[in-house]
Amino acid sequence: MSKEGGFANPMPAGLVALGMVCFLFYAVMTGKVGAGSAPLMGMWMIGGFVVQVIVGVIELKEGNLSGGNVFTWFSGFFMLATGLEFITKFLAAQYGWQLDARIDGWGWAALALSLILWTPVYFRSPLYMLIAVLCFDVALPLLALMDLGIISKAAAAPVIGWLALVAGCGGLLLAAAIVVNTTFGRSIIPCPGPIIKVPASH
Repeated sequence: MSKEGGFANPMPAGLVALGMVCFLFYAVMTGKVGAGSAPLMGMWMIGGFVVQVIVGVIELKEGNLSGGNVFTWFSGFFMLATGLEFITKFLAAQYGWQLDARIDGWGWAALALSLILWTPVYFRSPLYMLIAVLCFDVALPLLALMDLGIISKAAAAPVIGWLALVAGCGGLLLAAAIVVNTTFGRSIIPCPGPIIKVPASH
């Protein structure tokens, strides 16, 4: 993605932000942290939003149709909106605000459907990215169904948490491979290539 006189590849920064938030979701969904962590998680996610929106804009500028768009909507919805929601729900619990959180399920349903429909693109991406996307393809529908009240949190949350952890590790591995291997000009961190190798089509 790097061009002479242009930007270096910003994708590793976006992948680190993705990995970070996946680790947070794992901690929350598997009960590693309590409800009191919500405002702090929200702040971390807002930080991730800043990183990913910058990455998304640069990727779009550099002509990366899929990566630029995904980082952009991930930054807005998965990071900023969800981070603000964690803070809002914490305050609601403290002050007795009545919220109908089922609306979140409808939002997650749209995002899940979008990602599933875009998944074929990621069979052309490095294997670590494909694994992360496939994990999200399962986790996001479960999250939507959980928020809609169709399946129980007890059943869905641990599965969502572990899928998020795997996705986060995939993102962090890919980020490290891009930075380290590019810097040294050779494969130091193994990075399996795409399953489907065809010319890019925009």
